[in-house]
Amino acid sequence: MGSLFSMTNTKSNQSEPKEISCNETCKRQRMSAATAEECPRLIPNLPDELSIQIIARLPRVCYYNIRLVSRKWKATIMSSELYKVRKEIGTTEEWLYLLVRDMENKLLWHALDPRSGIWQRLPVMPSVVDVENSRKGSSRFWMWNMVEGIRIAEIIRGLLGRKDALDDMPFCGCSFGAVDGCLYVLGGFSKASTMKSVWRYDPIQNVWKKIDSMSTGRAYCKTGILNNKLYVVGGVSQGQAGLIPLRSAEVFDPFTDTWSDVPSMPFSRAGVLPTVFLADMLRPIATGLTSYKGRLYVPQSLYSWPFFVDVGGEIYDPETNSWIEMPNGMGEGWPIKQAGTKLSVVVNDELYAFDPSNSVDNGRIKVYDEGEDAWKVVIGKVPVYDFSNSESSYLLAGFHGKLHFIAKDSKRDIAVLQAVPCSNLDYSASASTSTPPSPKFMEDDELFIDSAAETDTVVWVEVANKSFGQAELINCQVIDI
Repeated sequence: MGSLFSMTNTKSNQSEPKEISCNETCKRQRMSAATAEECPRLIPNLPDELSIQIIARLPRVCYYNIRLVSRKWKATIMSSELYKVRKEIGTTEEWLYLLVRDMENKLLWHALDPRSGIWQRLPVMPSVVDVENSRKGSSRFWMWNMVEGIRIAEIIRGLLGRKDALDDMPFCGCSFGAVDGCLYVLGGFSKASTMKSVWRYDPIQNVWKKIDSMSTGRAYCKTGILNNKLYVVGGVSQGQAGLIPLRSAEVFDPFTDTWSDVPSMPFSRAGVLPTVFLADMLRPIATGLTSYKGRLYVPQSLYSWPFFVDVGGEIYDPETNSWIEMPNGMGEGWPIKQAGTKLSVVVNDELYAFDPSNSVDNGRIKVYDEGEDAWKVVIGKVPVYDFSNSESSYLLAGFHGKLHFIAKDSKRDIAVLQAVPCSNLDYSASASTSTPPSPKFMEDDELFIDSAAETDTVVWVEVANKSFGQAELINCQVIDI
C-alpha cells in the first residue's frame, strides 16, 4: 500500500536526485524492455509464487522503489494478491494516516510508517461536484467550499459550540473512516445543502474513487467500524427550516459496496425533559461514536446555542439490531474534548478518552472501568499546547497495541507521541521503531511522567515528528495492510 504514495523523506541529509540525460533515459528503457523479455519472471530462476512470498515480507515503505524494477514488479505491487499473502503470513503493517488543512484551506492526507518514521503524501482529494444540485441550475457546488447564508452559518456555529467556528472551519462537515484497508470521506456540505456522496481512497491503487452514496445527506456525522463494516450515525441534514439534527443511522459493507439502514437512535432521555418548552428548545445530537466490545457506543447531548447538556448516550447491538441506554456512569462521565465533541479510542479492548478540562496547556487520559461504571484517570499529564484558534489541535490513535497522542509541540511541529509505562520503557523504545529514527523523549518541561495514575507511571515518547507549517490537524485513521 505504501508503495504508491509520493514519498516525503524528512531526513535533512537526504541527497538530491541526480539528473539523467535523455539519451541515458532511452538507453535504460531499452535495457529494461530487453531484460523483461529475457526474464519474464519476477525473480530469475524462481517461481512467481515464491517471489511474491519474498516481496510480501518486505516493509511496505520499500514498495515505492521496488515497483520501478519493471512493469511486472509494478503490477505485482499494485495487485490485491500481494496484500492477501501479507495478511496470510502475518506481515501486515499499521500505518497512521493524518489529515491536515494548510494555509490555503486545502485538505491533505499524509501517511506515516511508524517503524521507519517516513512520511508519504497521498494524492489530493478531488473537488467533488454535487451532481444533483448542479442539475438544479448551479454548476459550482464544491465539497470544500464554506457554508453560505446567515441562517445556516448561525446554526452551524451553534452546532460547533463556538460563535466564530464557521469563520475558521477547517472542513465543511465531512466525516472520515477507514475499513478494509481504505480511507473514506463521507457527506459534508455543498453550499447550503448536505451531501450524500462518499469517496474512497485505495492505497494499493493510489486513487480516489466515488462509490455509492449514503441514503441520507448528512454533515458532521459520526463514524465507527464494527465487524468490518462502516457505520454512520447522526449528524445534521438540510430541512425546510434550516439544518436539523439526525437520529438516523446506516451501514456500509465494503465487500458488497452497498448501504443498509440501521434503526434510528431513540434518544430516549430527550423525551423525559420536564417541560414542553425545554423539549422544543433543546435538540438531541450525537457527540461521538466508538466501537467497543462488539457494539457501538454513542455519547449524546442536548444543545441550544450556546449550551450543550450531556444526557448520557445509547448503545447499538448488531446482534439484536437495536439500541439500549448507555450505563449512567459511562455516559455522564464521558470526557468532553470541546462543546459537542468527545475524543476517544479503543486500544487492547480498553476504552480511553482525552479530558482537557483540568488545564489550558495540559490534559489527562481516562479509561472506562466497566465493572464500576466509572471513568478513571490513568495518565495524569498529557502535553497539550493552547492553540485556541485550532478546531482540532490534538488527536488520539491506537496502533501497535499502544495509545498515541497527536498534537503540535512548542515549535508547532506535529508530533506523534506514544504512551510508554516506565517499567516497559526500554522494551517499548526498541519495539516501536526497529529502524532509525530512534524514539526521542520529551525534553525538560516537555517530559511528562504521570503521577496520578493508579498503574505504572508513563513517559511520552516521540515516535515521529514533521513540520507542516501552519497546517492544522483535522483527523487521523489507522490502516493495517
